[in-house]
Amino acid sequence: MSTKVVIKQSTYFDSVSLMSLSTKANQIEGVEQAVIAMGTDMNKEVLKNVGLLTPELEAAKTSDLMIVVKAATDELCESALIAIEELFKKKGGSKSATEIKYSTIDSAAASIPEANLAVISVNGAFAAREARKALENDLHVMLFSDNVSIEEEIALKQFAHEKGLLMMGPDCGTAIIGNVALCFGNAVRKGNIGIVGASGTGSQEVSVRIHDFGGGITQLIGTGGRDLSEQVGGIMMLDGIKALEEDEATKVIVLISKPPAASVQEKVLAQVKSCKKPVVVYFIGGEETPVLEAGGHFAKTSKEAAIKAVVLAGANEDELNKRALNWPLIEEVRAKLTPEQKYVRGLFCGGTLCDEAMYLAMDKYEDVYSNIQKKADYKLKNIHESKAHTFLDMGDDDFTNGKPHPMIDPSTRIARFLEEAKDPSVGVILMDFILGFGSHEDPVGVMLPAILEAKANAAKEGRHLEILGYVLGTDLDTPNFDEQVKKLMDAGVTIASSSTNAGLLAREFVAKGE
Repeated sequence: MSTKVVIKQSTYFDSVSLMSLSTKANQIEGVEQAVIAMGTDMNKEVLKNVGLLTPELEAAKTSDLMIVVKAATDELCESALIAIEELFKKKGGSKSATEIKYSTIDSAAASIPEANLAVISVNGAFAAREARKALENDLHVMLFSDNVSIEEEIALKQFAHEKGLLMMGPDCGTAIIGNVALCFGNAVRKGNIGIVGASGTGSQEVSVRIHDFGGGITQLIGTGGRDLSEQVGGIMMLDGIKALEEDEATKVIVLISKPPAASVQEKVLAQVKSCKKPVVVYFIGGEETPVLEAGGHFAKTSKEAAIKAVVLAGANEDELNKRALNWPLIEEVRAKLTPEQKYVRGLFCGGTLCDEAMYLAMDKYEDVYSNIQKKADYKLKNIHESKAHTFLDMGDDDFTNGKPHPMIDPSTRIARFLEEAKDPSVGVILMDFILGFGSHEDPVGVMLPAILEAKANAAKEGRHLEILGYVLGTDLDTPNFDEQVKKLMDAGVTIASSSTNAGLLAREFVAKGE
């Protein structure tokens, strides 16, 4: 076995690009393993864990690009390195001929004085510095980078607040500003509903459901996942509410988050109470009473949040197709499952989609486990072993440390899916397929061979395996929404019309004696 290493000094690529390139590199013929990553301590630890760390790689700086290839022979390694170089060339060649590169934020701001927003995706060690430079240039910031300390986050958000700017992030993966989706986002129509979200896929889901119900979005302001923590204090969500309240085009505001810290929720709801526009509050797993007391409109699910938003924005509720649950289908699936098939297994790319399905299952069952469970007794001690009803956020750090996010590279989810499909106690496997900017070019297509294999194996054993899929996307998205749905249906997958319905169907399919 041969291993070849290339280190490109002072060569930076963002993590999303490198994850995508690593995925393609591992598909090169003859390659046993390939890693393309920046020279950070975390990435070196990953290389060490898989036995690929060399003294040369150990000495790489955080600003250096590391390329490692393992193959059967030196010749195969060299051939793979040439192919990887071609991948980099293709990535560079895809840029517009009119695109201009700037070496610093200062030079970019000086050359484009009309610019008012910077999207930053750099090594976490430099992210806070670059974000501050952007703020100093009076630019709103979307900071995709993570590995930014909470102290730096607080300082950046306080500085932005003082300047009247938005500081979205760190670790902010979704926004729609001026009808342009940034990082991970979907193509939705322009409308009169604004969103402030501390949850990426949750914000995507609500924006897509609003589109589905005939509404549209003015702005979708991301906050980053830690914004509503006790330490950060909800600075960005509070500023986001204010920004949308002052925006003439926005008539209704939707807030999306996992339950905030108690003191932060009080501050947010106090601002909801003083807001002159109607505010829909979707705090996943949150309580209704505090929201109602603040004059807000409580939503238990993402679908309910979207329905309330479009109705408040002017839609006639009686004319909406709310896509009610298909109870005849539920009875049909129940009849196909054996008494032993009692459990749901959810394998999710989207953390909030996982959360929603998990909370809906918890409304009906006690034995609901997850890698993101808040209840300690039901948090998986070993993420590689499912128990009873298990819902996995496969985009969580538990699964992505040193590996691509499943929205980019689904190989980890495919392997887990095939494993879960063998369990005779499993009646339903629920999966999401996320379309839009930044996602896999064919998220359904890459899963189809595994789906067909699992169904065939179950049939040989004389049992029905119900595979339930939800495609998060719109008719405006790429890849084509209808084509992705058709591929799943042709493979015998049941389709849910929303994240909410996916969770409800999954839990009802395995309900016994009802």
